[in-house]
Amino acid sequence: MKKVAIVTLVGYYNYGNRLQNYATQEVIESLGCKTQTIVYYKRVLAEKVPLDVAIKRKVVSFFNKTNREKYHAIKIRLINTLYKNLINERYKAFKLFTQTNIYETDILYDNYIFNGLHGDYDFFVTGSDQVWHPFIDNKPLYFLTFAPKEKRIAYAPSFGVAELPESCFEEYKKYISEIPHLSVREQSGADIIKKLTGREAAVLVDPTLMLTKEKWISVSKPAMHKPTGRYLLTYFLGKLSDDAKKLIKTISVNNNLEVVQLASFKDRKRFSADPAEFIDYVNSSDIVLTDSFHGAVFSILFEKPFIVFDRIHEGPSMITRVETLLSKFKLESRRWQNVRDKKINDLFEIDFSHVPSILEAERKKATDFLKVALSESR
Repeated sequence: MKKVAIVTLVGYYNYGNRLQNYATQEVIESLGCKTQTIVYYKRVLAEKVPLDVAIKRKVVSFFNKTNREKYHAIKIRLINTLYKNLINERYKAFKLFTQTNIYETDILYDNYIFNGLHGDYDFFVTGSDQVWHPFIDNKPLYFLTFAPKEKRIAYAPSFGVAELPESCFEEYKKYISEIPHLSVREQSGADIIKKLTGREAAVLVDPTLMLTKEKWISVSKPAMHKPTGRYLLTYFLGKLSDDAKKLIKTISVNNNLEVVQLASFKDRKRFSADPAEFIDYVNSSDIVLTDSFHGAVFSILFEKPFIVFDRIHEGPSMITRVETLLSKFKLESRRWQNVRDKKINDLFEIDFSHVPSILEAERKKATDFLKVALSESR
């Protein structure tokens, strides 16, 4: 049996991250392989300096930031202080889900360790998630540069942005050119690769879409604080716009729906819901409002009425992955811009009848890609 190492972002706080990791594992194992996810943390070696010097450095560093950076730093510190217990509960819940469902290695530190890994695995798979985001740390790791070229496979990774900063061009061109089996999650990613290397990259669906509704339900568990009655589910990773706030209130009042807010400090009792509960929350909801890619993915899988808002956050736009998803499944009408003039009750009307055939074709495309990659990479 072939051994495959999965190299992806590992964090115990984001639903999409944990669920795509699980899905990648299950897809590869369904092809007769044994997988492990590499858990890597960069070791930070603190310089030993007197306390007064350390404090002075932090003060100087803070005042050298822009006003926006200062605001963001203060905001993060306040959130971590005010909601420390909630954040810790959420971390433990996500960690337990991972330990139950995902095969991870022991924690690895320092890059040199990876140089000795290539003898332990037949292949290394990078993806999915935003492993190729230009602002991510330790880029060589996520391009698998520590492994022999013939063992490198890119399975639906994302750049997270529509365009790369020019400063990344040469570095990314070299890394991408050395991966024999290449795929991406968004069309914009394929465009970037074509521009940099002239190569064609397959555009594959996110691994979470590779698993059936029945498979996901088998992984789910009844959400501890799920309402006994009907409810509207929100899952926003950015700020709520005034339009979103107004729509949530209008839909909930007009249809007598309780509002469940996942990943929101305003809904404290549900903040620590784990990924298995996330699946149940989506599956049992009447309608989903979100700015999350995976919020839209699971709405499609469970055929739930949904509306996707553009995410309000600092940094480059992340809408390209949602655009690819909705375009692929012919559901562009579910973006807020395209439904804002509809009557409230019409928002519940959505035709999913064409989705199964698209899903079947996309699943075959991804499976065929992996079969070739796992048989020809060495």
